[in-house]
Amino acid sequence: MRLPENFIQEVVERTDIEELIGHYVTLKRAGANLVGLCPFHSEKTPSFTVTPSKSMFYCFGCHAGGTAITFVQKAENLEFADAVEFLANRIGLPMPRESADSIRDAGVPRKRVLEMNLEAAKFFRACLFDPRYGSPGMAYLKEERGLSEATIRHFGLGFAPEGFGMLTDHMHRLGFRDEELQTAFLCGKSRNTGASYDYFRNRVIFPIIDPAGNIVAFGGRVMDDSKPKYLNTSDTPAFRKSNHLFALNFARTCCAEQMILCEGYMDVIALHAAGFPYAVATLGTAITPNHARIFARYTKKVIISYDADEAGQNAAKKAMQVLGEVGMDVRVLRLTGAKDPDEYIRKFGADRFRRVLDESRTGFEYQLEGVLGKYRLEEGAEKIRASGELCQVIASYPSAVEREVYLAQAAARLELPAEVLRNSVQRIRDQQQAELRRSRSREAQASIKHFGDRINPESAKEPRAAAVEERVLGMLLLFGEYRQAVASGEVALSADDFITDFHRRVFEELLRLQDSPSGFRPELLGETFGPDEMGRIQKMEVERQGMSENGPEVFRSAIAALREVRKQKEAQKGDLNTQLAYLREKKAKLHKGKVDRT
Repeated sequence: MRLPENFIQEVVERTDIEELIGHYVTLKRAGANLVGLCPFHSEKTPSFTVTPSKSMFYCFGCHAGGTAITFVQKAENLEFADAVEFLANRIGLPMPRESADSIRDAGVPRKRVLEMNLEAAKFFRACLFDPRYGSPGMAYLKEERGLSEATIRHFGLGFAPEGFGMLTDHMHRLGFRDEELQTAFLCGKSRNTGASYDYFRNRVIFPIIDPAGNIVAFGGRVMDDSKPKYLNTSDTPAFRKSNHLFALNFARTCCAEQMILCEGYMDVIALHAAGFPYAVATLGTAITPNHARIFARYTKKVIISYDADEAGQNAAKKAMQVLGEVGMDVRVLRLTGAKDPDEYIRKFGADRFRRVLDESRTGFEYQLEGVLGKYRLEEGAEKIRASGELCQVIASYPSAVEREVYLAQAAARLELPAEVLRNSVQRIRDQQQAELRRSRSREAQASIKHFGDRINPESAKEPRAAAVEERVLGMLLLFGEYRQAVASGEVALSADDFITDFHRRVFEELLRLQDSPSGFRPELLGETFGPDEMGRIQKMEVERQGMSENGPEVFRSAIAALREVRKQKEAQKGDLNTQLAYLREKKAKLHKGKVDRT
């Protein structure tokens, strides 16, 4: 179902794009625009620009761009209609009514998944507090994990009974269909019989709640030795693991100074119950750059508190690197006498954990201790290996000040001159820079040839055509008079003049909107093109806007060049006589041009 164009326009017009994006990105004024660090890729120098006068955004680094709707699509992982609804809800604008048939025809929208999740959470919670079904789960939470009933209710914990169809039958009674329940990962479908069954069975249930208070997914911890131990909702129209952190809905209100990153649900719950409400965890997956950008929205410092085993420590190293790339102050807890924060608090209490928290080490101090603990430094060969490993670690820090501080610390512990280590670090960085230059050269060559272009894959075979098409489309996007001239037939240009399919589709949609009752509006492109495609469209406009000359002669010249590329391509497909005729015609035009100039 296509949303009414006037409704989409009203949503965009009433949305303050500066205020919207300001919730995700720290923006600073730069003339008529605002700039900040891009939320869609890791960067340390701002390349993300918001233009309030046009209600548009664009990143010169990753080329994400578009309207407020496009931004919400990318930031919240939403389809176009769901992003419009998200913005409409923010400004208090009711969505147009839609029938049950239109819901079925359009698939399962995010709103429907959220409705199912809410009802499922109520069901799981009722089962946990019903002794007929929830006794195993309640015993686990209260007796084994030591949670109070207040904490259980605070987090909305629940229990999925062991039967194969209790939740599915309950949801059927509420009017939800199997296809919808499968989309939300609340029920599965038997390969043999085709019958539906409950996705979560005999598990304590942890609702995943987003910062807006929506239940977007669930995690389930099994009560026996079944595998997997933890089962999590897979990606749905309302949920993607890399876009969410467990308990962020609570932590976001009190985490300005620091957050604690844990591995599991129970660690987070135990920390909240003990007075550390700024603890969160990733959802059954390793930390990603997107998680790091989420942290950067809410806090200055992240303290990693992973399990003390080898797997936990390796995961901590990965988390340090990912968080460091977005400029976070990263520290690491080393707990002794317990494998995780939950066990540590139960054994030693909250006050002792708070002292350990205050003594958390910087990422480098943590790695320094780890390296030095592996080697017998009294032996020369062992000291050489330790110094080599530490130089690799130090070389990875981009800040020269940080490298100097860490060089001094490492030199003191290794009892070596700092200058010796400094030379080794510089050699490593020189090698890395050389490899980076080679890599960038390869990337530049690939970019020139348009290799790996997922938006317009035909540009790899037709680079000249793609470049000319982008010039033409950039001017059509910028100037309404050019769109009108083409739409009215004053300037002859048709979809057949375009060689690459993506650019042809953009041209057709531009003309369709130009001729529509409401006229061309950039936000309406988002209903036809996805967020990445919108970024490419915005890139064409931004690059053309940066040109010094975009007058009518330049526009007509670009169209002529586009036609010439098309004519050449058609000639190449013909026989030898056709190709020779094209070459003679081209030679005659060149000669005429020289004569005219004289």
